[in-house]
Amino acid sequence: MRLPIGINEQSAEPLYHQIEVQLRALIVSGQLAEGTLLPSIRELAQTVKCSVITVKRVYSDLESEGLLRTRQGTGTYVAKVGEQERDRHRLTAVVEALDQAVTTGKRNQCSEEEMIELFNEAIQKHYRQGGKTS
Repeated sequence: MRLPIGINEQSAEPLYHQIEVQLRALIVSGQLAEGTLLPSIRELAQTVKCSVITVKRVYSDLESEGLLRTRQGTGTYVAKVGEQERDRHRLTAVVEALDQAVTTGKRNQCSEEEMIELFNEAIQKHYRQGGKTS
């Protein structure tokens, strides 16, 4: 199985974090259904051009969150994620992104009013004008 995961090598974000965020989003959004067999650690590492250790960390982190299950000898699968847990993960990701945006705004001397205006423009762009969600 080929996962739609893209890596930005110019990003300051560590590779494992980029992969983890994208894989978590695929699971939480339901794009990867319960029971889906994921690529082996080695296979995913080759696909995204990173080390096996990086992918192993991603799988381990997501398994500890209850999003993945590993069965010895058969592979790593998407775990059953209840609706409440799915919502918690989904909203946590949004809160983290908003926190990061506010931190970036403050770092760049944006006022609270400017931040609200920028947020409203983003809402307008992505929801009211049919913008893409990616």
